[in-house]
Amino acid sequence: MNELVASFSGRALRIGRRIFSRPRIDLPLAIGLLVLALIGLTVLYSASNLDRSMVLGQAVRFVAGGLLLLAVSRIPPTLLRAWTPWFYLLGILLLVVLTVLGEGRGADRWLDLGVVRFQPSELMKLAMPMMVAWYLHPRPLPPRWRDIIAIGVLIGVPAILVGKQPDLGTALLIAASGMFVLFLAGLQWWKIGAMLAALAAIAPVAWHFLHDYQRERVMTFLHPENDPLGTGWHIIQSMIAVGSGGVLGKGFNQGTQSKLEFLPEHTTDFIFAVLGEEFGLVGVLVLLLVYAFIVGRCLWIAANARDTYSRLVAGSFGLAFMVYVIVNGGMISGLLPVVGVPLPLVSYGGTSAITLLTGFGVVMSIHAHRKWTP
Repeated sequence: MNELVASFSGRALRIGRRIFSRPRIDLPLAIGLLVLALIGLTVLYSASNLDRSMVLGQAVRFVAGGLLLLAVSRIPPTLLRAWTPWFYLLGILLLVVLTVLGEGRGADRWLDLGVVRFQPSELMKLAMPMMVAWYLHPRPLPPRWRDIIAIGVLIGVPAILVGKQPDLGTALLIAASGMFVLFLAGLQWWKIGAMLAALAAIAPVAWHFLHDYQRERVMTFLHPENDPLGTGWHIIQSMIAVGSGGVLGKGFNQGTQSKLEFLPEHTTDFIFAVLGEEFGLVGVLVLLLVYAFIVGRCLWIAANARDTYSRLVAGSFGLAFMVYVIVNGGMISGLLPVVGVPLPLVSYGGTSAITLLTGFGVVMSIHAHRKWTP
């Protein structure tokens, strides 16, 4: 018994030293995130018509997310891997609770616990790639068909629960984050082609299971001019805002589409259009370069990770982050349907920002512990 206690105490001491004695911040990634947050607060200040309380609230969320980033970055990836199944099951449980206790049921995606109000689907964006990486970590790569089927179940359960809220956009993003892990695990191209062909084959059937408003969004994306004052209003006004910005933009707080209330949701889903109108093509390119740097840094950290779990998690977080940017940018420019996906760390919102920063804490942990992770 004494030997068991001594062994446990020694292991706990070693883990404690690793948590509290090593530097945990990847400086280039931290600088990229800081620059992105400052850009986000600047654009939000203008988009909110110089509402200081809104900007201060967002800044507080960034600080909270930054503290979580610091805390998570000090946890060794081995512990993160051990906790992953419990984190995934917690996310599933919260999604199930949301269907029973969620505000307004169904269409409302928020869970109000009295002390805190948040979206459980945001947690699944973090838990999903970690869970798929956890499953693949001890198994031979590239994945075999039985592993692909098992991963399909892991992805499908939360995606279906989120889709039933209904929130098809977030459900697809959660599924994509899990699929990125499969891709990074070396899945053969012919298997990827086979799965894409299967998805294309079931698309006509899936169309009939979509809600009316979801089918309407797709049709509006294809023909926004058919209802310019109704369902096509969002896309048309967003494209007008982006196009009117030109190369250099109209200047800070000089945008007309948002200030005159032509552009809907200009502090959340369509804040990218505000940036395009006020800062022009130059401002858009600067923002995209910051995003590209952050994604590239995540992929670099993934390439230098020492174990399968760490490599897959860091790489999938980077690719998922890139997809959020592409979807939002495509949405405001009329290249993709409107699905309600915020622009990462720029759109106003608490749960999304805190979840993203926590995810980057995981990436920083992977980088900081790369020399000793088994």
